[in-house]
Amino acid sequence: MKEISWQDFSRIELRTGTIVEVHDFPEARKPAWKLVIDFGPEIGRKQSSAQITDLYTKEDLTGKQIIAVLNFPAKQIGPFISDCLVTGFVQNDNSVVLAVPDKPTANGLKLA
Repeated sequence: MKEISWQDFSRIELRTGTIVEVHDFPEARKPAWKLVIDFGPEIGRKQSSAQITDLYTKEDLTGKQIIAVLNFPAKQIGPFISDCLVTGFVQNDNSVVLAVPDKPTANGLKLA
């Protein structure tokens, strides 16, 4: 594992957000959802594609708080632009368990 400095870590914008919309993404090469995530009034809404269909339905995701990286450049995924990276843990079977706050938090809070 490569070490990074505290300064490197402090530059990563890991923020809390709430998923407000979930859409099918049939054009994706691997099964994925298109998500609209609310990061609060200061940041607003961003969209992301997430390969989390193995463990999460649309109903499971709507209203769920997540943790996402906001300061990566936008990424083109087929016809879709992903503005942020939703974080999770890849299991041995390649399914992803989302990284989420333990308790409800305000949208847009930065991980410290």
